[in-house]
Amino acid sequence: MSQICRLFHVLESQQFSLDWIGEVFRVARQMREMRGSQDHPYANILDGKVMATLFYEPSTRTRFSFEMAMLRLGGQVVSTENAAVFSSAIKGETLEDTIRVVSDDESDVIVLRHPEAEWWKHRPATVSQLVPIINAGDGNNQHPTQSLTDFFTIQDKITYSTTDPLRIAMVGDLANGRTVRSLCYLLTKFARILIYFVSPPNAAMKDDIKAYLEEHNVSYFIKDNLQEVAPLVDVLYQTRIQKERGTDQYEFNSRKFTVTKMIAESMQEHAIIMHPLPRNDEITKEVDQDKRACYFQQAKNGLYIRMALLKMMLAPNV
Repeated sequence: MSQICRLFHVLESQQFSLDWIGEVFRVARQMREMRGSQDHPYANILDGKVMATLFYEPSTRTRFSFEMAMLRLGGQVVSTENAAVFSSAIKGETLEDTIRVVSDDESDVIVLRHPEAEWWKHRPATVSQLVPIINAGDGNNQHPTQSLTDFFTIQDKITYSTTDPLRIAMVGDLANGRTVRSLCYLLTKFARILIYFVSPPNAAMKDDIKAYLEEHNVSYFIKDNLQEVAPLVDVLYQTRIQKERGTDQYEFNSRKFTVTKMIAESMQEHAIIMHPLPRNDEITKEVDQDKRACYFQQAKNGLYIRMALLKMMLAPNV
């Protein structure tokens, strides 16, 4: 693997190069082929390695995905159920001290979810010099491994070329959804991307993302009715209301932002419906049967992306 494809920490989508993304996707496809095989050349490449997972916010898919990825590659996992409660944080220990201790305890990689946005910029001492850290979500800011999972899924399902725009609708709580922010940053790496932001005004995409898209010549439109946008796009990326971050649910009571069977059937035949999960009622259950729905495959792809990341970071020469 070339030096350009090496990263120490994975903190935000802006740091990814096209070469590096391509290498992650190539290895992820190899990991998908591996499935449950014990004869695959990657089956035990992380034997003797230890991953520490520190999740200060709730997680099911991301945490299990990382832990399963490590176990499938032959490594080991040390974890805490809820680091905000079941760790020394409850006693007042700082994040800096926790990372220092976990690093000194001879873990080989730390996977961290924390409610503070951009904790590595505001508190540089949190960035371990000893072992790599993977950001598994920082407040309402970013979720970089999810953005890789998302575009990997898009490439799997949609024939992307540089001659026709890839049209993506991002729907729901765009103000506080970290997955759509990370995906926007990632999309600026690619040519001919067109984004529709579909949300009520109180949950609109923030100005910093819009400014970043403009700086990188990515076109976007602001809309408030999913029914109008759904037939136009290749990808409909739905998100849930971030109640825990104070989003007012009132304006979402309108069906204008819900993916129903009618909305799904109005979409183009080749189009796909995505969701980072968990979902509430923003995608009705009947949509699960539509061939365009791929959010469960999207979740499964997260395992292969994280297996690829761990391989590249901990066993780059294998």
